[in-house]
Amino acid sequence: MSAPHVVALGGGHGLFATLTALRSITFEITAIVTVADNGGSSGRLREEFPIFPPGDLRMALAALCGDDEWGRSWAQIMQYRFTSDGALNGHAVGNLLLAALWDRDDDPVDGLDRVAALLKVNGRVLPMASEPLDIEAVFINGEKRETIRGQKEVAVAEGKFESLRLIPENPRAREEALDAINNAEIVSMGPGSWISSVLPHVLVPEQREALVSTRAKKVLILNLDEQHAGEFSGRSAIDHLSAIQSLAADLHFDYVIADSSTIEVGNTAEILREKVSTQGGELLAADLRSTTNSTHHDPKKLALLFSHIVGKSLVG
Repeated sequence: MSAPHVVALGGGHGLFATLTALRSITFEITAIVTVADNGGSSGRLREEFPIFPPGDLRMALAALCGDDEWGRSWAQIMQYRFTSDGALNGHAVGNLLLAALWDRDDDPVDGLDRVAALLKVNGRVLPMASEPLDIEAVFINGEKRETIRGQKEVAVAEGKFESLRLIPENPRAREEALDAINNAEIVSMGPGSWISSVLPHVLVPEQREALVSTRAKKVLILNLDEQHAGEFSGRSAIDHLSAIQSLAADLHFDYVIADSSTIEVGNTAEILREKVSTQGGELLAADLRSTTNSTHHDPKKLALLFSHIVGKSLVG
């Protein structure tokens, strides 16, 4: 059986875990990365240059680096952050390298491909849209309705999440990303910061249409824990799925992956399984926590589930 073509959508540490899991079962991987970060090193670079936020793209490149001394050593260099009392403090080497390539060249994807070649990346890393974005979310605090702009601001916002929009609205997708989704055999989304890293992917119209129409098996990976502060505070696994459906009602998932401990409360598992099955999907629940960091997914455990999906969906 040939290696399956897999597309993974997301951003940050959640996408890093997914890509680390996927690379153990296939080398045909395309990462499509959220491009609305305005915090940290990425935010500082965006203030100075009209570029994509490089941080999440850098992390995806590092996750897919070549499995040899060259690839691993360059990935470590890309992830290295300066520590100083000056302007370089907190900047990652990879962020500066991408910023330099984007400042010099016209097409940012060419810069990503050049860095991918340097790291001997297995697959490809692409931005979610053709231009840098911001996000704006609305939260309800008691009787007060607040509009919060910016990914770093949304990440710490309090209150009940009501809505989300991209700025500018309805951005164009990259043709390379659309082709990857259309030609994929498996498309995954999540885990990660739900409002700022996951939901934006269904707000790019061309990308949402491609996700709905692709013949690929679609996989949604839910977060390990309800977020107890900020952004999606106190929301359950069911709420995470419902948030996507509220923005893309015609997007259905063939598999929804949840950590078994997050759906044990009450009858959450039964409700979630019924919600998924009514759309023709299957709930896959398993222990997915890392033993070294209980707030992160274990890539090896995720890889086992992906192998199960590949075997169930693609063989024969």
